[in-house]
Formats: sequence, structure tokens, C-alpha cells
Amino acid sequence: MIQALLWAAAGTGFTFTMTMLGAATVFFFRGTPQERVQRVLLGFAAGVMTAASVWSLLLPAIEQASAWAIPGWVPAAGGMLLGVVFLAALDALLPKLRREREIADAGWKQTTLLVTAITLHNVPEGMAVGLAFALAAHGESAAGAAALAIGIGIQNFPEGAAIALPLRQQGWTRLRAFVGGTLSGIVEPIFGVLVVLVAAGVRPLMPWLLSFAAGAMLYVVVEELVPQAHSRAGTCGFVVGFLIMMVLDVALG
Repeated sequence: MIQALLWAAAGTGFTFTMTMLGAATVFFFRGTPQERVQRVLLGFAAGVMTAASVWSLLLPAIEQASAWAIPGWVPAAGGMLLGVVFLAALDALLPKLRREREIADAGWKQTTLLVTAITLHNVPEGMAVGLAFALAAHGESAAGAAALAIGIGIQNFPEGAAIALPLRQQGWTRLRAFVGGTLSGIVEPIFGVLVVLVAAGVRPLMPWLLSFAAGAMLYVVVEELVPQAHSRAGTCGFVVGFLIMMVLDVALG
């Protein structure tokens, strides 16, 4: 058990580090990005999240469900709807929280939804890496676990940037935006270790967790990011983000 925990911590520690490096891109911008750049960044975040929802979450959920003799569309559709409902409820709650805190910035809701969605997306990824390394510690393919960690880690780089840069755009200092982007990935080592402790009971739930995260991300893309990024520059950012994440998922998945 100790060896499995150490292996899981090492694998998810790498993916977390990649998120941190992605968030560090915020230090390369001077001041607050101009409106055109803001639209590109929002479009980029939307593209990354859309591609990740399909290749990193929904397709693996369908494959894993088939391994448990469950029709793949059941957890994919059910989990995605649950994710959408969860984010819609959070979306409805945020204006009340904003009034209570006397926050006038309209971007606060968008930023909160974005951080929540990507953080939720990192939970099943951390669990997947943790399980893979725990199995490797017991004789399964270590190369497969390493490939999974490398693939998810490289994917996490643009995701860290997708959080930190919009936070900077909302007026956060570079350091605060970096910390915010970094903290979105801390759930990976946490849940990567926890899943090893309860591995037998959580594996059947993985398709639902993956699809839940996909639904949450797609809600944010359609409800918040695409309307804000709507422009030729935002469209270009979306395409670039989508292509980068798609290539990473397909090439390294």
C-alpha cells in the first residue's frame, strides 16, 4: 500500500507541476491584456475545454463504461447532464453571493465558473493517474502509467494558462493569478492519493465522474466563454486551443 501511494503521489505530482508551469505564463504579460488579447485568451480557454471535454473525458468515459458491461452512452449522457445541472445551479447562486459580498465586477461570475469547471475536470484526471500508478506498483504496466501521466501533464499546461490568464485579465496581480491557476491542479495529487485508498469502490464510478466534469466544462464554454470571446480574434483563439488540446489528447492518449 505504501509503495502504491508513493507511486500515485509521484505521478500526480508531475501533472500538478505541469499545471503550475502553465499558470506561470501569466508572468510573461505586461499589465492587463488589451480587449483583443482578452478575446483571444477566452476563445483559447473555450477551445481547450471543448476538446478536453470530448477526448479527455467523454470518450474515456464511454470506453470505461463498456469495460463494466454498461452501455457507454448511459454514464456519458447522465454524468454530463449532472455536470450541467450542477454548474447551472452554481451560476444561479453566484449573483446572490456577489451581492452579499458587494462585488460589482461582472467578470467575477465568469472567472468563478471557469475555475470551478477546470478544477472539476482535474479531479477524475488525478484519480485516473493515481489508479494507473497504483496498479503499476503492483506489477501492471509502468510504461502505460508513465505515458498517461505525461499525456495528462502536457494537457495541463494550457489548462493552467487558461485559468491564470483570465484571472489576470480580471485585474488580479500576476502572483495571485499564478496561485489561482496553480491551485486548480492541486486536486490531482489529492484525489490521486485518495483513490488508491478506496480503489476497489471508486473505479465503477469513473465514467460518471469523467462525464460530470465534461458537462461542467461545456456549460462554462457555452454560457460564459463563447459569448465573451465572440469575435474573429476569439474564434482564432478557440480554434488554436481546440487544435492544441485535440492533438495532445490523440497523440499522447
